[in-house]
Amino acid sequence: MNPGKKGIGMTSQRTRDRLIARLREKGIDDDRVLSVMAQVPRHLFIDEALASRAYEDDALPIGCGQTISQPYIVALMTSALLGDSVPRRVLEVGTGCGYQTAILASLVDEVYTVERIESLMSKARRRLIGMQHRNIRYQFNDGSLGWPEHAPFDAIITTAAAPEMPDALKDQLVEGGRLIIPVGARMGQELRLITRTADGFTDQLLELV
Repeated sequence: MNPGKKGIGMTSQRTRDRLIARLREKGIDDDRVLSVMAQVPRHLFIDEALASRAYEDDALPIGCGQTISQPYIVALMTSALLGDSVPRRVLEVGTGCGYQTAILASLVDEVYTVERIESLMSKARRRLIGMQHRNIRYQFNDGSLGWPEHAPFDAIITTAAAPEMPDALKDQLVEGGRLIIPVGARMGQELRLITRTADGFTDQLLELV
């Protein structure tokens, strides 16, 4: 991987370590997640003009009206997804620029990622393949439908908010599987953890976002 000129001055490990320290201060304590986030080069997933802000704890625009998620939210959702054990097969709904995808691919055996905006999917796929991630499958489609051909999944993560809980995603979980999803309107979202049990599903509020 050769970052070239992009993000000169922002690619040092010290810069990334400062972000990790901020995440710890906010209560993220999953060393599995923090270790990966310290290594994944976030500056490669945004436009060069924004590279100087790559390791701030902020969401940033990536085009098509979409954003790369705030690092704190990425860390929180990924930690909740992993739980006490690392899932083997994960579905990601909303590839976006591919940053969350790269985090997942560094932690689990198989990532299935779905994106509804074709230009974002194409860029993310080229970027992730160039970074030598070989355990990702890609689909251009409506992510609210999941990816039934490859279900069930050990875990599902949704990077964009849904107005209400999509049953199709819940139904594609294995027993014991976990779904992490923000639900609600833009200004009133709830980050929720859904777990499939032998009797149905449990629903836990993780945070207001």
